[in-house]
Amino acid sequence: MILSMTGYGKAQAEINGKKVSVEVRSLNSKQLDLSTRISPYYRDHENELRNDILRRMERGKVDFCIYTENNASSVATNINQDLVFAYYEKIEELSGTLNIKKPADPWSLILRLPNVLQGECFDVDEEEWNRVHELVGQAIDALVAFRTQEGEMLYKFFSAKVLKIEELLASVAPYEADRIEKIKARLTDALEKLKAQDYDRNRFEQELIYYLEKLDITEEKTRLTNHCRYFRETMDAAEEAGAGKGKKLGFILQEMGREINTLGSKSNQAEMQRIVVCMKDELEQMKEQVLNVL
Repeated sequence: MILSMTGYGKAQAEINGKKVSVEVRSLNSKQLDLSTRISPYYRDHENELRNDILRRMERGKVDFCIYTENNASSVATNINQDLVFAYYEKIEELSGTLNIKKPADPWSLILRLPNVLQGECFDVDEEEWNRVHELVGQAIDALVAFRTQEGEMLYKFFSAKVLKIEELLASVAPYEADRIEKIKARLTDALEKLKAQDYDRNRFEQELIYYLEKLDITEEKTRLTNHCRYFRETMDAAEEAGAGKGKKLGFILQEMGREINTLGSKSNQAEMQRIVVCMKDELEQMKEQVLNVL
């Protein structure tokens, strides 16, 4: 089975009065390209999070985010209520003492006074971090499951395309035999028209055999068949630890392309060339999708 590099995973939980959301998304890339956005509460654990992602992602452009959203009760605790009451009483007292009209909106004034809004504390205890770390694992698991599902679709796609190339290759055989006879007849007719010129028939046969050997596509057909089989075997092979299949499948497609191009250059026959064009079309579709394979 193969895995896709495209994936998305998300996990959420309520932890110590905070709504914690973890998102991981990945796209295709030649190497592992990781970018992170981590809430200030958990920034001290960034290296640990990176190691977790690097260990499981292997390859791809990966975006990792941890968001936190405080609930109403936790936001309220950031306001120094005793100080607010003290400021308000002092404003009323001074208004009476100095005979000054009280502010129309004392609330907005008080919020701007020193120490009314307390700074957030980003200290996280071990219990909370363990729960967040578990949430990160759930998000990565969801991404891996997404990659697996996408990989199954790619597997079916590649299997269908390889089968189509094999069918097109098999359809070459009738034209291949007919092509040899047509080439031989055309050259013979050309020589017969040169009535005033005599030629060595034995030498002609030797040259004809040499010419037809250069047009022989038996080796190309055999190699292309072997490459198709090897492509399937690579897709079906058991996963090796830390080794994706995308690059290897890409190399096999390159070799398949070489054989198909050689078939096209040797075909020298309209029907065979049309078949080769169809094979190239199937191959190009495979090359586009193999970039998404891990």
